[in-house]
Amino acid sequence: MGSLSQAQQSILIGSLLGDGNLRLAKGKLNALFEVNHSAKQKIYVDWKYEQLKMFVKTGPKVRKGNGKRVAYRFTTQSLPVFTSVYMRFYQNNHKIIPADLKLDPLALAVWFMDDGSKSYNSVYLNTQQFSVDYQHKLLKLLKDTFNFSATLNKDKKYYRIRITTESTKNLRNIIRPYILPMFNYKLGDDPVTTDSKEEIRLVK
Repeated sequence: MGSLSQAQQSILIGSLLGDGNLRLAKGKLNALFEVNHSAKQKIYVDWKYEQLKMFVKTGPKVRKGNGKRVAYRFTTQSLPVFTSVYMRFYQNNHKIIPADLKLDPLALAVWFMDDGSKSYNSVYLNTQQFSVDYQHKLLKLLKDTFNFSATLNKDKKYYRIRITTESTKNLRNIIRPYILPMFNYKLGDDPVTTDSKEEIRLVK
């Protein structure tokens, strides 16, 4: 099946920092990548599918979850190309932050679309799934890569990343070219209504 392009790697990394998961399917030697969002984010799931469809047999489908939640999801095939990433991002089936992790603007944009939220003039990245030690690694990575000023913010009993007001301005400029119009509100922009086909554009 070949290897991941740079754009596909970035989308995978951004997703793993957010809501995406790699897992070893039962009875399979290799890992698969799962994209699972609310059905309200159909356009976003379809966009990820278009980027990765060469690794997918069956397109996205609606799936009812617990309670009233309705998900829209797809999984890739179980392939060595995903196993190598799984070995970097997981220990004992728990997601970690690899020591050699690198971020580019596309990975940052996907991470933001997955798990970013706006509060007044700052941005939060909902990193509660990671330990405080791993979140400190992410803070250093954001500083070293993009010169962002960020801190940990306590949300109830867990911590998440808060990007300062000044650095939020830089964040917007860096990720804006990759943000789907449906997420403009997270940048503090007015929502944009477009035809779904116009939003499913490939990145290179």
